[in-house]
Amino acid sequence: MAEFTGERVIPGQVDPDLFNEHFARYAFAARLARGKRVLDIACGTGYGSCELAAVARSVTGVDVSEDAVEYARTHYAAANLQFQAAPAEELPFPDQSFDLIVAFEVIEHLHDARVLLAQARRLMAAHGQFIVSTPNRLYYQETRKQSGPNPFHTHEFEYEEFRAALSEYFPHVSLFVQNHSGVIVFQPGDSAGSTEVRREQAKADPADSHFFVAVCALAPQIGSPVFVYVPKTSNVLREREQHIALLEAELRKKTEWLDIALKNHEALVTKHREQTAEIEARNRWAEQLDKDLQRTSERVAALQGELAAEQKAAAETVQQYESVIVNLEADVQAKAQWAIDTERRLTAELNARSDELARCVALLHENETLVEERTKWALDLQKQVEGLQTQVSSVMGSRWYRMGRTLGLGPQLHNS
Repeated sequence: MAEFTGERVIPGQVDPDLFNEHFARYAFAARLARGKRVLDIACGTGYGSCELAAVARSVTGVDVSEDAVEYARTHYAAANLQFQAAPAEELPFPDQSFDLIVAFEVIEHLHDARVLLAQARRLMAAHGQFIVSTPNRLYYQETRKQSGPNPFHTHEFEYEEFRAALSEYFPHVSLFVQNHSGVIVFQPGDSAGSTEVRREQAKADPADSHFFVAVCALAPQIGSPVFVYVPKTSNVLREREQHIALLEAELRKKTEWLDIALKNHEALVTKHREQTAEIEARNRWAEQLDKDLQRTSERVAALQGELAAEQKAAAETVQQYESVIVNLEADVQAKAQWAIDTERRLTAELNARSDELARCVALLHENETLVEERTKWALDLQKQVEGLQTQVSSVMGSRWYRMGRTLGLGPQLHNS
């Protein structure tokens, strides 16, 4: 379902005055659409194309929005009416395809209005007409002071600026102003009847007008009559009363909101006072903290001085220690070298003593071998002596030895 954004008109979803304001332009154009091929550029939801189709030979509605075109196809169907999606700057139709082209409230949306005018000039038949409308920039500036510029509009026109832009493409331009005027209607209660309109003669002031509507052509146009559109919901007083009732209801609601806001304001004032007292107490506390901080800063400065002195003394001590360490390192290095030299000397001596001991051990082994050999020789010799002694004892104990001694024969043996 299409959604009203504040810019695209959807029947039944907008205020009646707003709808009538837009629909009146199609009623204005319908007088020139009889039996003609009509193109409705930026047709929106299609209600205006449907109005033109009631008298035209054919109507083609185009819009850049696929959603709007789908809405138009769904809600407005007729044999001589079709809708399609296309941007106003790129209309996919052959040259001179239409006798009447309308473009209501679209030119102010485009970055380059001349593209739309060139498209209308190309598509319009030689005898055709182009009806285009746009809001008055001066009026909009005044009415939108608080809300700001319309975010959907790229460029709005003033009266003479609009005429000049149209005249670049169309040699004949009839400019109308559109205003929502108060009308007093006398209508028979039991029949529609004919309509007579008496309009107070007064020249329109473009600067104060709401909209500009131009009828452009390549050939001269006949007449520029005033057109008055009176919608069926034109009981302005009734509408005003209803509008006033709505405003009164809104006013009551806003009054309730105001009462609530005042109560909230009083509560906020009380809260503000409490917070002010709390802030003052905190400020006093902060002042005391500042004093304590100042004393602490002074103490920190003194400690920093002491620390600097201690650091200087420590640096001097370190320097002394470093000097002692250098000396100790030199002494340790000398002693280490002495130890290395001593180790080398002792090692050499130990090796020499080891060699000498090895030689001694070898000699000892040789002596032990010699002693063992001499001991063995001595033992063998002793055995021989013992054997000889045994033999001598045997001889001396024999009868023959004693007989020889008696006779003075044999050797003289002496007992040891």
